[in-house]
Amino acid sequence: VQLVESGGGLVQTGGSLRLSCVGSGFHFDDWAMGWFRQAPGKDREAVSCISGMHGSTIYADSVKGRFAISSDSAKNSVYLQMNSLTPEDTAVYYCAAWRPRTGDMPECLGYGRPWTLPYWGQGTQVTVSS
Repeated sequence: VQLVESGGGLVQTGGSLRLSCVGSGFHFDDWAMGWFRQAPGKDREAVSCISGMHGSTIYADSVKGRFAISSDSAKNSVYLQMNSLTPEDTAVYYCAAWRPRTGDMPECLGYGRPWTLPYWGQGTQVTVSS
């Protein structure tokens, strides 16, 4: 399994960015994919996840209404449209893929507490200036 992210960069407060993640070595229809982020000195946290089987989505409270996750199963790809960015969104953003235990993807918001995920991209830096 390989995941490759792209689309990070530097943007001003209130701006937008779109992240992309292309996966290979698995069939997204049976998996889930998600975006996670890690700011300096902080733990990695879930941002948003999407089920390849059900199309259901999950968002962290901090990004609801501002971020939108989408996918293209034919391309084994997931995207994250980020709007109304603030400096608190500054982090390295990682794409992850896994076979969820259930349709509600407990591994997403439960990442690290206690769930772990098997496959990660290399990460892409998002920096929001004030």
